Amino acid sequence: MPSLEPYRPGLSYTYALGLYPTLQALTLAPERIRRVLLSSRLNEGAAYDKLTALCKSHSIRSEAADRLLRRLSGKDNCFAAAVISKQGEEAKASSLRHLVLHHPMDMGNAGTILRTALGFGFEDIAVITPAVDVFDPRVIRASMGALFSLRLGLFGSMNDYLLKNPGRQLYLFMLDSAVPLSKIRPKKSEAPVSLVFGNEGSGLPPEFASLGTPVRIEQGEAIDSLNLAIAAGIGMYAFKRA
Repeated sequence: MPSLEPYRPGLSYTYALGLYPTLQALTLAPERIRRVLLSSRLNEGAAYDKLTALCKSHSIRSEAADRLLRRLSGKDNCFAAAVISKQGEEAKASSLRHLVLHHPMDMGNAGTILRTALGFGFEDIAVITPAVDVFDPRVIRASMGALFSLRLGLFGSMNDYLLKNPGRQLYLFMLDSAVPLSKIRPKKSEAPVSLVFGNEGSGLPPEFASLGTPVRIEQGEAIDSLNLAIAAGIGMYAFKRA
């Protein structure tokens, strides 16, 4: 069995670090798991029984690896990890709802957005690079394993995304010259929709307004903008209700 390296973007695999992310990976994407690492301190109890039962049912190798868990996680209290192939199912062009993230850079935001997207029924995610590495274990942990239930596509530019996903109604979340979200009344008879959110600091380029319907979330004057994860959650909730 090849030795495992600390995570870096060039690897063909990543890690779900922690009990809950490991259980989520085993439950939702067992076909992508190469092996499971367990702490020797986790030798009894419901969590251990469930982990080992799932490994056995899917013929996945599990092994005690205390030192490796410490090295990979940088912590003394990481009790389990799944080694996962990065390759997953890509976003479907035919899906009714896409969430498009243009140059997101914060790992915590990315993980929170993925978890929120799953909760609101946006199961197809497009990430326009350069962007945060969505396969980084810190993103997976922040998503609480939601990544394993989503279809994810990486695109080198917004134009690449549009070429591969034609005929969609784009709603671009921007601050200037945009229609208030409360005034948007999407109809189920409309073309499939894509909600597009920009970088945490710079937002979307002004020229993107011509790609579809620019939308802004109304807010008080005491702040200049909302956190990206919060804005994405508000937008997805509004369209979930449509």
